[in-house]
Amino acid sequence: MGFDFGTKSIGVAIGQEITGTASSLGALKARDGIPDWNALEKLVNEWQPDLIIVGLPLNMDGTNQQVTFAAKKFANRVHNLTRKPVETHDERLTTTDAKARLFEQGGYRNLAKDNIDGMAAVIILESYFEQQWGDV
Repeated sequence: MGFDFGTKSIGVAIGQEITGTASSLGALKARDGIPDWNALEKLVNEWQPDLIIVGLPLNMDGTNQQVTFAAKKFANRVHNLTRKPVETHDERLTTTDAKARLFEQGGYRNLAKDNIDGMAAVIILESYFEQQWGDV
C-alpha cells in the first residue's frame, strides 16, 4: 500500500509486487497533515498490505524540506497504528507525472485533486517496485 503524503490530502494506492503495478484508492482528507486515522486504519485492515510505502518529498537536489519531516512523522504514526512495516520512498516529480498521466487518460476533467493524489500514490508504489527489481 502506498501513500502520497500531503498536508491537505493524502493519496492512497494498493499495489501488487509480483506484477509491479498499482491502482489508486483515491485520497484521504487531511488537516495539517493529519488524516482521519480511523479511515486510514480501515483501509489497511481491508487491504491487508504486507508493506506500506510513504512518499518522501525531497527538494530537487535531494535535501530535506519542511514537509519531508512531516512525511516521516506520518510514516512513523502509520507504523505505530498498523504495526505493519513502513518504508519511505523518494517521490520527486510524482505530482507532475500524475497530472500528465491523468490528462492523457481523460483531459482536464480528470485533474481533480483526489485523482492527482491517488495517481501520485500509484506512481510512488510502482517506482518503489521498479527500484526493488533494479537491485536484483
